[in-house]
Order: sequence, then C-alpha cells, then structure tokens
Amino acid sequence: MTRQRTRGSYSVGVARKAQILDAAIAHFEEVGYSRTSMARIAADVGLTGPGLSHYFPSKEHLLVAAAERRFDILSDWATDDCAITDGTRPLRKMLHLAEMLLSRPGLIELFALISSAAADPTTPAHALFVARYERVIAALRNGFQEGVDAGTLRADVDYEQLARECVAVADGLQLQWVLSGGTIDLLSQTRSHLERIAPTILVSGARIDLSMPPSAPRSPAVPDPLQAVSRQAEL
Repeated sequence: MTRQRTRGSYSVGVARKAQILDAAIAHFEEVGYSRTSMARIAADVGLTGPGLSHYFPSKEHLLVAAAERRFDILSDWATDDCAITDGTRPLRKMLHLAEMLLSRPGLIELFALISSAAADPTTPAHALFVARYERVIAALRNGFQEGVDAGTLRADVDYEQLARECVAVADGLQLQWVLSGGTIDLLSQTRSHLERIAPTILVSGARIDLSMPPSAPRSPAVPDPLQAVSRQAEL
C-alpha cells in the first residue's frame, strides 16, 4: 500500500511540474522571460507562490527546465527521413529544424536567454548546455559519416569540425534573429549556408537546392522485350 501511494504521489508530482513548465513556457513565448512573473505562473496553475517554489525554487530554475524541454523538442523534430540517400540528409535535417523553430519563435528567444546564463560555469544551465552540445555535435558528425560510408560524401573532410561550424552558424543566426526583432530571414540564411557547404562535401561536387525534394535514386533500366524483338527483325 505504501509503495502504491508513493508511486501515485510521484506521478502526481511529475504531472504537476509538467503543467507548471507548460504554463511558464507559454508565458515566456508570449510576453518574454523578463516580463513573466512567478506569481502569474502560480495563478495559472492554481498554486500559491510557496506552492510553486516547492516545484521550482526560482524563475531561473524554470528557465533551465524550459531549456531542457527545448532540447527535447528539437530532438523530436530531428527525426528525419532515412530514405534520403543522396548525402544531403544531415543538411536537410538542419534546414528542417530551422523551419520548425520559426513555427515556435518563443523557443528561439528561450535559446538566447538561456545561452547567456550558460556562459557562467557555476550555473545549472552551463552543465546542461555542455552535455547537450556534445550530443548534438556527435549526432551530426555521425550523420555525415553515414554519407561517407555510403559513398555519397567525401572521406577527406573533418566532419567533427564541420558539425561544430554548422551548429555555431545555426546558433548565431538565431541570436541575430532575436536581436533584429525577427527581421532577419532565418530560413533563407540557413539554407544559403548549407547549400554552400554541399558541393564541398558531396562526392559528386554538385550544387543543390535544399528547397527542392531530394533526387530519388534511379532504378536500372529494364529492357523492353518487344523493342528487342523489333531490333532483331530489322536486322
């Protein structure tokens, strides 16, 4: 009985934290982090100030939790089409993430906010960002390596370095987007960068248009028996 009660209390606590975080993220996206008060979040979820502090001691703790949620959302969005075999899958994945972020601009603003906090090595955000960045870099590098193994990407490229460059450009463009009030064309700038990279890593050296679907692999031509008979008759 005690174990069941403990499990039930834990489940309720997890659900309550998720509810609070949902409310906080909604406010961060709508009015910004600095203009969101703990009192407003508490009122939205039917808690008092002390009740909210039981789950999240400060707004900074909420911001870090929101950053974790953001990383989880991006991870879900990064699920891509494994049928893409022309070597452009990692590039298309990054462009897709930029498209999805623009559909949730509050997540871009959250990134800018939490990035400044993460610069301080004494904050929880710092450890979070270090760990998550390494995972992102590794995943992107592995994506490029799959292209190398498949023979579509060059083997003489430092893909660890390229992965870090791509992430740095993506993050920098998001920060500029926030500072410009959303006037920078984030999607176009991202696509332009990725399309410049493509010819330098593709074995074919071809230029690509990432706004177009990937080229389907060509199937070998199947001989037409009627044409063969016709040719023999002509001979």
